[in-house]
Amino acid sequence: MLHRSMASSGYLKAVMLLLAVQLLSFSPGFGEQETGTVIPAESRPCVDCHAFEFMQRALQDLKKTAFNLDAQTETLVLRAERRALCECMPTNTLH
Repeated sequence: MLHRSMASSGYLKAVMLLLAVQLLSFSPGFGEQETGTVIPAESRPCVDCHAFEFMQRALQDLKKTAFNLDAQTETLVLRAERRALCECMPTNTLH
């Protein structure tokens, strides 16, 4: 049970890190309007689509990483349980 919470907390940390990086990538003058060329509304959805696709791929990668970490944690827990069981039992009962 502990290893699942550890894996999910690792997943949560990765998601929070990704969100923090995305927030930091915004320019500091987010509310201020700069003088210059205004991007027409027709071209903005394309940028939003690319950002959405990027975020989808990043989320898929995070899910895959979380699954791999969960599987590795499960394997390590099983090894530790087997090692503890083998150390407690006399050698002649294992054969």
